[in-house]
Amino acid sequence: MSDPVREYTPAEMMIVVAARSLAGVRTVFVGVGLPNIACNVARYTVAPDLELIYESGVYGAQPARQPLSIGDPTLVTGAISVMSMADLFGLYLQGGLVETALLGGAQIDRYGNLNSTVIGSYEHPKVRLPGSGGACEIAINAQQVFIIMHLKKRAFVERLDFLTTPGHLHGGTSAHEAGIAGKGPQLVITDKALFDFENAEREMQLISLYPGVTLADVTAEIGWPVRVAEKVGEIALPTTDEIALVRGRLNAGKQSGGEA
Repeated sequence: MSDPVREYTPAEMMIVVAARSLAGVRTVFVGVGLPNIACNVARYTVAPDLELIYESGVYGAQPARQPLSIGDPTLVTGAISVMSMADLFGLYLQGGLVETALLGGAQIDRYGNLNSTVIGSYEHPKVRLPGSGGACEIAINAQQVFIIMHLKKRAFVERLDFLTTPGHLHGGTSAHEAGIAGKGPQLVITDKALFDFENAEREMQLISLYPGVTLADVTAEIGWPVRVAEKVGEIALPTTDEIALVRGRLNAGKQSGGEA
């Protein structure tokens, strides 16, 4: 194993943690930006058999470079199958063949519900966002969901301005009772800490801090009283190999973020 690195950006750490979380995963539904970079780091490290799925109709991609958009032709590189979006969503996603979805959003609440539609009221928004795309259907039908977002108080809110993508809805068994097929959000990966939902209420809880980050640093950026697991760990530093992949081979420095 390569040596640990002590100089890295919060975004680089977030990408590395997301990549590590994909260990053992075979199929992942992903968008461009940070989630895509994380998946490709995973392909070169902990998940060599990882098959990337893109909503434009590509299953099992191994892109030769970082895509510029969801329609970039590089996405078909090494793909197992290329099809219409209708076939991808109907046959693969709704057929239960997508193991993990890696999603982001503009807002998230304590139950992992996401907003990527508007900031402010829907009729008179302060900001009009891109919208769901395929994120709602992906979250409902994927076997599990990992969420990747920067930890900011404006994003981690007590109440969403708009519910675009359901997580655990109102907590507990409410998502299952609503007919949602998948297990919903399992991890929230941020640039400061890692969260899961391993409690009966299915509420986001802090499970690990990044090196040099305190509990106060995390709670200051969340708009509700943060639930903390009985035991909070510390994430290991990124290695030279991981950072080399993020900075060099995968050209991550030019990617700003994204969501499926």
